[in-house]
Amino acid sequence: MPTRTRFTIWRTLATAALTLLVAGFLTPVTAHGAPRESRPVYSYAQAIREAVWVDTGLDGDGDGRPDRVAADIVRPREPAAQGRKVPVIMDASPYYSCCGRGNESQRKTYDSAGDIVQMPLFYDNFFVPRGYAFVGVDLAGTNRSDGCVDIGGRSDVLSAKAVVDWLNGRAKAYTTRTGTTTAKAGWTNGRTGMIGKSWDGTIANGVAATGVKGLKTIVPISAISSWYDYFFSQGAPLYDSGPDWLSDYVDSPDARARCAAVQRRLVDEAPRSGDRTSLWTARDYVKDARKVRASVFVVHGLQDLNVRTRHFGQWWDALAENGVERKIWLSQTGHVDPFDFRRAAWVDTLHRWFDHELLGYDNGIDREPMADVERHPDQWATSKVWPPSGTRSTTLRPAGGTQPGVGTLGLRRGTGTETFTDDPRLSETDWAARIDTSDPAKAGFVTGPLTRDLRLSGSSQVTVTATPTTATAHLSAVLVDLGPDTIRDYAAGGEGITTLTDRTCWGESTAGDSACFKETGAKTADVDHTVLSRGWADLGTYADPGKGVPLIPGRRYTITLDLAATDHVVPAGHRLALIVAGTDRDLIDPPADHPTLTLDLARTSARVPFVGGTAAFAAATSGSADRGLGSGPLDGVRAPRGAYRIP
Repeated sequence: MPTRTRFTIWRTLATAALTLLVAGFLTPVTAHGAPRESRPVYSYAQAIREAVWVDTGLDGDGDGRPDRVAADIVRPREPAAQGRKVPVIMDASPYYSCCGRGNESQRKTYDSAGDIVQMPLFYDNFFVPRGYAFVGVDLAGTNRSDGCVDIGGRSDVLSAKAVVDWLNGRAKAYTTRTGTTTAKAGWTNGRTGMIGKSWDGTIANGVAATGVKGLKTIVPISAISSWYDYFFSQGAPLYDSGPDWLSDYVDSPDARARCAAVQRRLVDEAPRSGDRTSLWTARDYVKDARKVRASVFVVHGLQDLNVRTRHFGQWWDALAENGVERKIWLSQTGHVDPFDFRRAAWVDTLHRWFDHELLGYDNGIDREPMADVERHPDQWATSKVWPPSGTRSTTLRPAGGTQPGVGTLGLRRGTGTETFTDDPRLSETDWAARIDTSDPAKAGFVTGPLTRDLRLSGSSQVTVTATPTTATAHLSAVLVDLGPDTIRDYAAGGEGITTLTDRTCWGESTAGDSACFKETGAKTADVDHTVLSRGWADLGTYADPGKGVPLIPGRRYTITLDLAATDHVVPAGHRLALIVAGTDRDLIDPPADHPTLTLDLARTSARVPFVGGTAAFAAATSGSADRGLGSGPLDGVRAPRGAYRIP
């Protein structure tokens, strides 16, 4: 036996220590001294890179063969060699080929054998060295997958669900797109977390709503919860194109040729009338929130005018009713990934979230505040729960003022009427800028300057009783913070961020897949008002939000508009405004007519969630021009005795 040198002894001991350390990182342990954070102990350069095609059990393209979807996999080699099983982080996307992912629009690239070289985003670079596998799934009909895109329907959702089933031994996969050699997922423990922004996060919502076993957590970023609410708002069209256009945008070239029948259904079953058909019911994940087994970490921009905040609001409320473990981040941005507005904190938080949910580490993230909310650019506040305890809806009443279209907002029921004429050339910013001006295109109602901060948290509703002069009419209702502020410039091209030239690195790199990404900074704007919540409706849906009917000119109608969720503090000295108007330019399409509408103020109101409820509003408006505590009856508040506090 050769003599053992001090070097070989040290190497043997070091190898043994590393083996024990690695074992600890992969095994959820509850004993004293259990690991609290996965460490980058595996080689990213030597990771296994492979592709499988999972049988979805569907035949969306009607070719007589079950569709197979491509799943590209990057996983650490060392655990596989040791017989250890790893959890999976998965992003199922239609964008890997057509459009790219992330701020730099990265696409998948492959080597000559068809194995993945570049996986977009940082997830594989960062998490694979820490003992996770990353799986990038091409949705049916996109990139290297069979089938057809169906805009959040069965094909989209079940093509991603099939991969979760395969990871848990319940579905078949093959080593090639058309071959017969099967592939097993014996390297994973089946614990899967789904993540993604926009359509990707939407698929995570949809898969979670199937209740599939093995899906332990989802991280939907700026995600849709109901596809009807992406294209319409209570019958009012939000976009001038339908789901068929979006499908054609992401379809692979060969899918466009074979998916004509699916495209036709997307046109025929999604009429631009705004009626809620069975196509939309099948794409509503909120109704199936009771099936969700996974925890949910929601991220959304409060000024996202692409996937509007109604989507996270109704999803969040439905999950809460069913006791789902939840966490939430709300930024001042538009449609932006947190990697590009709060990078270091995001990577750290996401790392700890996956360690807790997929590795079982007791790192305390489940005991931390539920919500992080951006109050000013790069300035964040937390809430133990969201909406905060003590949040109560308060009924606010509009009342007429000293000139037409310029009224007050308080707790006392108003009288009389206000009249405006739909002008599709104007938008919410035009209305807000003219809030103190008698303007024939809007009816505005304003508190006096607040005497203390007033926080809104959650979703509002505005009930309007209006008499139109035409057979069609659209309504918009917005809540506005009137006062100077510096905000993220969500209306600019970067939707609140600007891309810089320097790069920072998040994980390990290879020659074909860099972990280094361009830095970003906050792009800000100085404003004198901030629209904080919006809602729209076709007045013809007054009786049924899913079906519109022609209006009878001169007849009075009552409708309730659902306003998007928000979390906003109106500072002392600012005013809170409610504006009711017609077409909101660039956000909804105008109706066939340009009606004049007369509001019955006694039958018009807003239900707004204030932290501290009605008492908080009364305290913040006491002494203001509104003087919400008059001698008449009030809605749910007594005259204040001393100071009120907002929790």
